[in-house]
Amino acid sequence: MNKQTKEKSNSELPKAKSRMHEHWWKVFLGIVVLSAWTRFYKVTEPDHMLIALSGYTSGYDGSFPFEKPGDKYENVNYVGMRLFCTFLGACIPPMAFLTVWEMTYSLQAAVLSSLFILCDVGILTLTQYILLDPILLFFVMGTNLGVVKVHACRNEPFSLKWWTWLVITGVMLSCAVSVKFVGLFVVMLAGLRTLEELWDILGDLSKPVIYTAYHFVARALCLIVLPAILYTAFFYIHLKVLSKSGNGDGFYSSAFQSQLEGNSLHNASLPKDVAYGAIVTLKNHRTGGGYLHSHWHLYPEGVGARQQQITTYTHKDENNKFLIKYYNKEIDVNDTEVVLLRHGDLVRLEHVTTHRNLHSHREPAPISKKHYQVTGYGENGVGDANDVWKVQIVGGREGDVVHTVTSKLKFIHALQHCILTTSNKQLPKWAYEQQEVSCNPNLRDKNAIWNVEDNVFDKLPIVSFDVYAPGFIERFIESHAVMFQGNAGLKPKEGEVTSRPWQWPINFRGQFFSGNPFRIYLLGNPVIWWANLILLLVFIVTFLFTAVREQRGYMDPEPFNGILVTFFLESIIHILPEKYGNPLFHSMNGIVLSAIAYSFYLFAPLAYGMEGPSAGDPESVMHGLKWLDSWEF
Repeated sequence: MNKQTKEKSNSELPKAKSRMHEHWWKVFLGIVVLSAWTRFYKVTEPDHMLIALSGYTSGYDGSFPFEKPGDKYENVNYVGMRLFCTFLGACIPPMAFLTVWEMTYSLQAAVLSSLFILCDVGILTLTQYILLDPILLFFVMGTNLGVVKVHACRNEPFSLKWWTWLVITGVMLSCAVSVKFVGLFVVMLAGLRTLEELWDILGDLSKPVIYTAYHFVARALCLIVLPAILYTAFFYIHLKVLSKSGNGDGFYSSAFQSQLEGNSLHNASLPKDVAYGAIVTLKNHRTGGGYLHSHWHLYPEGVGARQQQITTYTHKDENNKFLIKYYNKEIDVNDTEVVLLRHGDLVRLEHVTTHRNLHSHREPAPISKKHYQVTGYGENGVGDANDVWKVQIVGGREGDVVHTVTSKLKFIHALQHCILTTSNKQLPKWAYEQQEVSCNPNLRDKNAIWNVEDNVFDKLPIVSFDVYAPGFIERFIESHAVMFQGNAGLKPKEGEVTSRPWQWPINFRGQFFSGNPFRIYLLGNPVIWWANLILLLVFIVTFLFTAVREQRGYMDPEPFNGILVTFFLESIIHILPEKYGNPLFHSMNGIVLSAIAYSFYLFAPLAYGMEGPSAGDPESVMHGLKWLDSWEF
C-alpha cells in the first residue's frame, strides 16, 4: 500500500466510524446477552491461582481434589469457581465483536466474527467449566483487543488513552503467558504487530529518527518490561501462596522440597554426612528426575533377566529406600565406629523393603537397548560381584566425604564399567508406567547424576535442612525448568486414544468430558470450523491475487479488510448492479447467520448434555449428526 492510499484510508476511518450504524449498541448488547445466556444456561455442575481465588472468596475450602471428571461433588461449594470461569468465557464473544469492529468499522463483520465464536459448541464446552481454557482465551482476546486499540490511537500517540491501552495490552500479555505457555503465541502476534507499526513510524519522513526511538522505548516498557515484572510477581505470589506439599513434590530438587510445608524435608534435620549403614533415598539430579525405586515385581519374560524391577518414581515412597553397605562385608549394627562414605568407595546398595541388591549385567535394558539392564538381585542382601558400584562425587577428589543433598554423585558399575542412569523413558504397564533405569556404557551420560535426599543414621549429628534452602530466583528458575521438562515428557498412556496434530484443525475427533447420565462431548461446531478452513484458503488466494495486481499497477489498492467474510461477500456483491446487490448482500448475510444459528441449535446438546443412546444407534436423536465415524458421541 502506497503512502497516499494509507493516508486516504487513515482519513476515512474516522468518517466510517462517524457513520456507525444507529443500532450498533443494540447489536453489541445483543451479543453480550446471547453470550451470557448460552454460557450461563446450565451453570449447575462442576490450577491455578485465579480459580483458587474465586473458590476461596466463594467458600470452597480446598478439600475436594478435582482428580477426574465424573467424581461426585456432594456438598462441595464449587459454584463460585464455575461462575468465575463462565463469566470470563462469556466475555470472549463481545470482545471479539469490539476487536473486529475496531479493525473494520463493519457491523456485519463484527457480528459474524462474534457469532462464529458464540455459536461454536467447542468453545462453549471449554468456557463453561472449571478449566484454565476460559481464563487463557479471555486474556488472549484481551491482548488482541488491546493491540487493535493501540493501533486505533496511532494519530494521538503518547496521549492518556494511548498509554492506557498500551498498558492494558502489556497486562493482558503477562496474564496470558501466566495461565499457560500457549500464551506465548499471542506474544508473538503482538510483537510482530508492534514491529510493523515501528517500521511504519520510521518511514514517516516528517518525523525525526528520535521520534521512532521514543515509540520503541514506550512499547518496550509496556510490552516487555511490564509483562516481565508482572509475570515474576505472579510467580512470587504463586510460590508464597502454594507453599504446601503435594503429590508432585518429587519432580523438584531436594532443596526446593525443603520449602514446602508438609514435605518430609520441611524443617527437617538430617546428618550432613553420609555413612555406611545409613538408609537413604537417591534422587536423580536431572530436572524433574525421580527417586531410585524398586518393588517386588519382576521383569516379564523376554525383557532381559527375570529379576526384580528397578525404576525411578517421582513420588515419595517406602520403596525408594536403600541401605548403604560395604562391598565386601555386612553392616554390624553393634559396631559403634562410624565410617563415612567417600569419593572412590566401592559399595553395595540394598533395597530396604525387598532386601535385594542393586545389580547390573550385560542383558539389554527394557527400552534403551544399548544400555545394560539394572535389577534387584540376591536374597537377604546376599548377591554376587555384579552388585558392586563405585561412588564418585562430581568434581570430587579421593577421600572427599559424600554430603546429603549437596553432593552430586555418580554410580559406576565395578565390573561392567557402565554408569547408573535414567533415560526418562516410560515403561509399560508391567512396571506401572514408571521410568526406566539402566546402566549406560557411555560414562558421560548427563542424566547419570544423583544426590542423597533422605539420610537416616542415628550415630551422626544432625543439621537443619534450612541451610540448603534456595532463594526465590533459584526456585523461579527450577519451577520453569520442571514445567518445560514436564511438557516435553507428556506422552499418551498405553492403550489411550490419541489424535494427531493434523486432525485438530479439521475437527476429526472429539473428547468426552463426562459420562452418564448427561454426556458432554468436546467437539467444535463443524459448520463453523470447516467454513473457517475454506475461508482461510479463499483469503490466501485473494490476498495473493490482490497483491500481484497491486504490484503490477492494475488496480488502485484499497485498505485491506482483514476480516475475510465481509471481504468475500462484498467482492461478489460489487460485481452486481446496485439495485440487485444490496438486497442480495443482506440476503446472503441472513443465510449465513441462519446457518450459524441452526448449526448451534443442532450441536448444542454436545455442550449442554446428551441423554439416551449414543449417536451410533439409529434410534438416537443425534444419529443424523454423526457426520464422521471418528466422532464418538
